[in-house]
Amino acid sequence: MTTSPFDHPFLSGLLGDPEIAAYFSAEADIRAMLSFEAALAHAEADHGLIPAEPARTIGETCAGFAPDMKSLKAATAKDGVVIPDLIRQLRQATGEEAAKHLHFGATSQDVIDTSLMLRLKSVTFLFGERLYAIVTGLAALERQFGSNRLMGHTRMQAAIPITATDRIAAWRKPLETYRDRLTEQTFPVQFGGAAGTLEKLGAEASAVRASLAQELGLTDEPQWQSQRSRLADLANLYSLISGSLGKFGQDIALLAEAGGEIELAGGGASSAMAHKQNPIAAETLVALARFNATQLSAIHQSLVHEQERSGAAWTLEWLVLPQMVMATAASLRLATELTGNIKRLGTD
Repeated sequence: MTTSPFDHPFLSGLLGDPEIAAYFSAEADIRAMLSFEAALAHAEADHGLIPAEPARTIGETCAGFAPDMKSLKAATAKDGVVIPDLIRQLRQATGEEAAKHLHFGATSQDVIDTSLMLRLKSVTFLFGERLYAIVTGLAALERQFGSNRLMGHTRMQAAIPITATDRIAAWRKPLETYRDRLTEQTFPVQFGGAAGTLEKLGAEASAVRASLAQELGLTDEPQWQSQRSRLADLANLYSLISGSLGKFGQDIALLAEAGGEIELAGGGASSAMAHKQNPIAAETLVALARFNATQLSAIHQSLVHEQERSGAAWTLEWLVLPQMVMATAASLRLATELTGNIKRLGTD
């Protein structure tokens, strides 16, 4: 049993997305954290801050390390973050000499935020691919049905005749813009140390950060541990995507209600009325759009990171951002299915 519909035993059949959920598993998070520690040791050895042999040992240990998850859970309840116990376990695994150089100059937020960036980078790439598939599907519908007639509606009232091309363009064009915006996103390493100053690295701080970013495939930018607008911008883009897909879903549901201007495959069954074909995907797109719109305000609340680091604002991000990602993933999956289920749009 779970309290989240995104991984619920049966609600996840409608709202879940196993491909994207995998990036928010504990295993994926820890793998990304271990990648940070290995890359950090390598970068610091390259710049002469730690010896090469301990750095090699750290890298090898991180590659095959499986932490004690029960210990991590208990320690997080006490420490508020997983990193202190993860580093403790890693130090035991690397041996005494390498342990002295593990995590040198870093802090918990560096590891956790960089793990998030690594995983969001992959997720955003997949979102771009899904948007492309939807746009391509809509373009195919336009080629097939574009000259068909629809009744245009303004303020829920019949207005004047339009073509299917007119309606499809209103669905397609925003998605093309969002796909371009997804490809423009950058995902920076977070590396600031105890208070964002990298004081332990001295004159080598910027060079080590650049090497760390390159090793991880992230961009090199100064620490952003208390400046969260990047995550707010990304969450806003997710909300825009699900919002425009919600508009698509709402239009399809209204067309299905009228009945004469659309033919859909794959409708949902009713337990009481055997003749019904409910527009489940379309309705769910509306619900997901509204869900993300409400969650966006919480992300904006989490912009208030007091002083050099916030525990409260950070925890709020953990509660909200993964849910927004999953809602966007479900929206993209359902919109792809719905586009493929449109068998006729408009009338000749």
